[in-house]
Formats: sequence, structure tokens, C-alpha cells
Amino acid sequence: MLPAPSALPPSAASPTSHYALPSGAAPLDHLGVIALNGPDAARFIHNQLTNDFLLLDAQHARLAAFCSAKGRMQASFIGLRGQPEQLLLICSRDLLAATLKRLSMFVLRAKVKLHDASDAYALWGLMGSACVALPDGAAWTTAQVDGVHIVNLYPALQTQRQLWIGAANSAPPHAQQNDAADWALGEVLSGIATLSAPVFEAFVPQMLNYESVGGVNFKKGCYPGQEVVARSQFRGTLKRRAYILSTVDAWPLGVSPVLAAGQELFSALDAEQSCGTVVQSAYGPDGRWLCIASLQTQAAENGVLHVGSLDGPALRLLALPYPLLEDI
Repeated sequence: MLPAPSALPPSAASPTSHYALPSGAAPLDHLGVIALNGPDAARFIHNQLTNDFLLLDAQHARLAAFCSAKGRMQASFIGLRGQPEQLLLICSRDLLAATLKRLSMFVLRAKVKLHDASDAYALWGLMGSACVALPDGAAWTTAQVDGVHIVNLYPALQTQRQLWIGAANSAPPHAQQNDAADWALGEVLSGIATLSAPVFEAFVPQMLNYESVGGVNFKKGCYPGQEVVARSQFRGTLKRRAYILSTVDAWPLGVSPVLAAGQELFSALDAEQSCGTVVQSAYGPDGRWLCIASLQTQAAENGVLHVGSLDGPALRLLALPYPLLEDI
């Protein structure tokens, strides 16, 4: 049995009001790189993912999903041009091998070669003052700085965040090294989830709000699952969204109710059936766990949620840091 949660000060009414994400650089060992090389690299991957890669230039990156024929996400990527005939796809390392195998099945006569290039690159996450000044500060813009690719990500609590992609033998970023937990917290507070193995094929892209953060292009041509993704958007059939949640109580690290990808969430609307799934999580400096979860919209609108069962730790919703496309 878990010990009682620690008492919280009366001033902690807003779970994120007192969070301060530290400036610095964190190694991203949980991510890997798929490289596509050849004159058909952009055309090939354009036909496989939810975003447009034919029009991708050297100043922009793409958030994208790789889906099954039923529109269920099998991986998510941040994609960018490494060289004129090379694309780099950054994804969760625990999905990389299976994703690479499936993508390779579709190459056929395309003039492109795919391989796991994770050992050839070093990946870091930059936050705050460690970030590099780019000509355009918008999310998903990119530039090469001293031979390193820098990608602007969505901020967290107004703290700037960037993805740093350099050769494996590159000198690391000139910044204080952050703990991986600091980066994980920023990822959750950004509201943009990275798919990992525990939630393989659990969601269509809109269940993670990908259409609202630049991860789906509804004007491009076909890709696996395209009809399902489009139908979810334009026929009003979507009943799940991504939300940021926090445990109501604080818990000592090590004895706390750890939130992990794949855990089910419940609400009083239905004690028997789960209403949502944790996608990724982080432990906050105040002792609360935070997560991105895909929830039934009805459950999100109707009170307190719980981890594991109605007897589990209570969760509360936090505000998303971006508007949903349907509300714009």
C-alpha cells in the first residue's frame, strides 16, 4: 500500500504556476534516427506519413505519424532534411527497428535506402537560455549552426525548447547538462506526445492532437490510414483528445503511484471501462506526477479522473498550451 500523499501548501492552487524549467541541455538517449538516402527519399516518405515531405525545405522540420491501414499510429517522427537527398526521422528508439522494417517493405522500386543511423548522431534537448538563436523562432523551423541541426519545438510554460542533432563525434552543446527528468517534464508540459512501444497502434493522430500542432496535412495525397484519419476529422467521429493531467496529491519519489505509458485511466462515468490512456509522463519538482493522456472528451469534461481504477490516485486536468484546430 502506498503511503499517504504529502501535504501541499495552500498556495499550490495551480499545479504548474510554480514550475521553473531549468535552462540547459539533456541527452536524448531514448530517441533514435532513421536515415533515408537517395533521389526519391522525399517522395517515398511523403507517401507513408501524415505530413507533406515533398515541399519540405532546409528551413523547416515536420511532425508526422506513421499509421496502420486502420489509421492507428505505429510511430511518430520529427523529420528534417539532413542533406539535399537525405531525410532524417527522429523517433522513439523502442519503435525504431519495427518501424524501419515496415517502411522498408514499401520501398519497391523507389530510389531510396533506409537504415538505422542512431549510432551516427548525437541527440540533445535544449531548454531556456541554452537554446540557439534561429532566424525564425516558430515551432518546426530549423537551421544548421556550426554543422549541427537545430529544430525549434513547441515551448513548455513559455520556456523555449529545441532539438539538437549533431554527428556522433560532435562536441556536446555548450550548456549546463540537465537531467533527463527535466526534459521529460518539458515534453509533457508542451502537450505534444512522442509515441512509444506501450501505446503502439492505440491512437489515430487526432487523439494526440497532431492535427492541431502541425502533424497532419489534410491536403496531401494518400498514405496508409489516410481515409480513417480524414474521416475522423471531417465527419465529427472523434471522441478522444490529448490532455495534460497532474496527480492531485504530491508523493515522495520512489513510493509514488508512478504514471507510465499505457496505464489506463478511469472516471465515475463508467467504473468498469477505462476512459483514457497515459501516453507519456514525468515527475514534477513539487512531488506530483504529470502526464499527457488521450481521454474520452466526455470524461475530460466531467470531473476527477483516476489512475488504474476509481480507487486509484486522483488526477486533474491542466490547460493545454495550444488551441485545438476545431477551436481556431
